[in-house]
Amino acid sequence: MSDSTPRRVRVRAPELIGKGGWLNTGGQQYTLADLRGRIVVLDFWTFCCINCLHVLDELRELEEKHRDTVVIIGVHSPKFVHEAEHQAVVDAVERYGVEHPVLDDPELGTWKQYAVRAWPTLVVIDPEGYVVAQHAGEGHVHAIERLVAELEAEHAAKGTLRRGDGPYVAPEPEPTALRFPGKALVLPGGTFLVSDTTRHQLVELAGDGETVVRRIGSGVRGFADGVAETASFNEPQGLALLDDDSAVVVADTVNHALRRLDLGSGEVTTLAGTGKQWWQGSPTSGPARDIDLSSPWDVALFGGRVWIAMAGVHQLWAYDPVEGTVGVAAGTTNEGLVDGPGAEAWFAQPSGLAATPDGERLWLADSETSALRWVDREGAVHTAVGTGLFDFGHRDGAAGQALLQHPLGVTVLPDGSVAVCDTYNHALRRYDPRTGEVTTLATDLREPSDAVLVGEDIVVVESARHRLTRLRLPEEAVRVAAVAHRTRRAATEVAPGTLRLDVIFQAPAGQKLDIRYGPSTRLLVSATPAELLLGGAGAGTDLFRTLELDPEIPEGVLHVSAMAASCDDDPDIEYPACHVHQQDWGVPVRLTEGGADRLPLVLAGMDPQ
Repeated sequence: MSDSTPRRVRVRAPELIGKGGWLNTGGQQYTLADLRGRIVVLDFWTFCCINCLHVLDELRELEEKHRDTVVIIGVHSPKFVHEAEHQAVVDAVERYGVEHPVLDDPELGTWKQYAVRAWPTLVVIDPEGYVVAQHAGEGHVHAIERLVAELEAEHAAKGTLRRGDGPYVAPEPEPTALRFPGKALVLPGGTFLVSDTTRHQLVELAGDGETVVRRIGSGVRGFADGVAETASFNEPQGLALLDDDSAVVVADTVNHALRRLDLGSGEVTTLAGTGKQWWQGSPTSGPARDIDLSSPWDVALFGGRVWIAMAGVHQLWAYDPVEGTVGVAAGTTNEGLVDGPGAEAWFAQPSGLAATPDGERLWLADSETSALRWVDREGAVHTAVGTGLFDFGHRDGAAGQALLQHPLGVTVLPDGSVAVCDTYNHALRRYDPRTGEVTTLATDLREPSDAVLVGEDIVVVESARHRLTRLRLPEEAVRVAAVAHRTRRAATEVAPGTLRLDVIFQAPAGQKLDIRYGPSTRLLVSATPAELLLGGAGAGTDLFRTLELDPEIPEGVLHVSAMAASCDDDPDIEYPACHVHQQDWGVPVRLTEGGADRLPLVLAGMDPQ
């Protein structure tokens, strides 16, 4: 080695191991020996982490500029239980446009070998297989690029640098109308506007939630104003009506900007942000077009301003459409769960916002603390559900002991309760401020990220199923006491103790239950209050259940959700059409001696159209 060659402490890089296998390689498995001669950058990430998503974007320029010498390997190292599911990692790699190989390491094997302690962490391995640098956190890519240039020169001179195409193999695109949609909005005409996040567009859908009316945006990552066909976004998320419902404000997340869509002309302009990410020391208020933002994830009108869930810096900001200014409204940039005055509160990736119609509260999904929180008119921050960064799960009951898992969306229901898109639990949950209880409205959703109300239904953005899904709200969630003509259904009198629940289903003519891949039916039962059910709560595959009712609780509501799948019963049809029949009931019950000991509910099997 010559005197001019940089001297570094080098440690032999441990092997890459991960039980989930490799993604973005066309099925090929790799070892470090296969990558010898290339500069390897390991990116230890997990897809819940906003700082990890920032690093993904920082790395794009590096991997494009040094594509023939540098191989970036994402090592997915999960925090949440959901993130250890292989399909969830597959989805995340596509969702965030990861264009390099990814090793799925659900048991943190490689993470431990490299003694990683934080998300994100970047490790640089030289062409001879030695670790030469390790950086935790974001903002290190410029330093890594300088190191890459030095390694290229050094190993080109030694003859140990190997140039050429890397191991990345792009997956085949899927022909769905939406691709990992993020947020939705009901427009004044009854259509839906959806942020089609992975395709960098906004999509207007007809009232059926499926038919595409128009697309806004070129569909290519970019930051350009203009007409619908040429304007560009970068992973847009939150949406809110603006200017007397004639325009929409868009949280253009990876562009670190707020955009405005004119609903009439389709013109897109920029309201706030410079396109650059906010860093410590940058201004925190001022003219909106002059202030840097950081991964705005959702927006909502509250108190005459557009409040912004600024996920990238764990704060809430607000945009004043009259003054054209933007600034911090709550949060210190410290990540955690601390209530109190807005200037002292801590958040952790706030990702969903919804204001109450009376303007008294701004509800928010604080995703990394798995919490439901709210801001009052004075700007003070309160927590309804959730306790901290590492407490999560799926548990109903009193808010103090209920658990969520990385929620991304909140929706205010007509009765004043709040629906929570409990994203990593694949569920829609409900918190009632009057009772302090958390219940589950629906399960078997796939990464729900937002929901909007349409009459007595709630339409959920099933992000990982690339669609909108319409559900009927339980009766108590749509009951509005102030409306005199709305009546409450009479309670069913049932006997205390054992109650037989039977969901009756008959497949339509010409169809049969689909049992090719296991049970074709599912039954989910819960109650309000939860203590009403001493036994029989939860999910199962039989359409009958023995419930045990607490005789000490005189009345309540049984929540029953049933599903059955049937397919065409004709052996001559090679690819039979299949249909899912689903119904939810909220059954008010009153416990009475001599009441019924059986509760039959009919799940209608609809004839195919």
